[in-house]
Amino acid sequence: MRPITVTPLIRLGAMFGATLLIAAACTSSSGASTAPSVAPSAASSVAASAATGGETYTVAVVTDPKLGALITGEDGKTLYTFASDTANTSACTDACAAKWPPFTVESNDTLTPGAGVTGALTTFARPDGKMQVAINGRPLYYFAADSKAGDTTGQGVGGKWFVASPTGVTASPAASPAASPAGSYKGAY
Repeated sequence: MRPITVTPLIRLGAMFGATLLIAAACTSSSGASTAPSVAPSAASSVAASAATGGETYTVAVVTDPKLGALITGEDGKTLYTFASDTANTSACTDACAAKWPPFTVESNDTLTPGAGVTGALTTFARPDGKMQVAINGRPLYYFAADSKAGDTTGQGVGGKWFVASPTGVTASPAASPAASPAGSYKGAY
């Protein structure tokens, strides 16, 4: 019999195979390994979630006993429209925006219309560069004097501020329900 001679290339292949066997042996019987393992589908979900990184905002419909159906934003707070605004353009900036904070979102956030919201939810760029939410082109705002969900103290303020409806249509001041006691709020825009 002749002795078998192992060439350098075969030796390299044998060492590589042994390395793979050793790496495989590092996995315990419980399935844990020294390196994290992510299934391809899970990795895709994580990547998509990390890419958006935004929050989801649901615009919901509530019914006020005096005002009827209106929409709410974050934390269930009432959303308002301003009669001086035009389609996708806010006339409320600076001191006005401090009293009437615009409903803004980041570009990676998601807007979800709740059941009963029939107006189209969109965003537009404000003069300060932030993205403001609108319903059927009507810019949406909160009222700083509303302290909790369900407050509607901004209704009728200055004859220009009205709760936002689920359709995005704002009642004219003449057709609007009587202004709340806050309707005489000083310094309202």
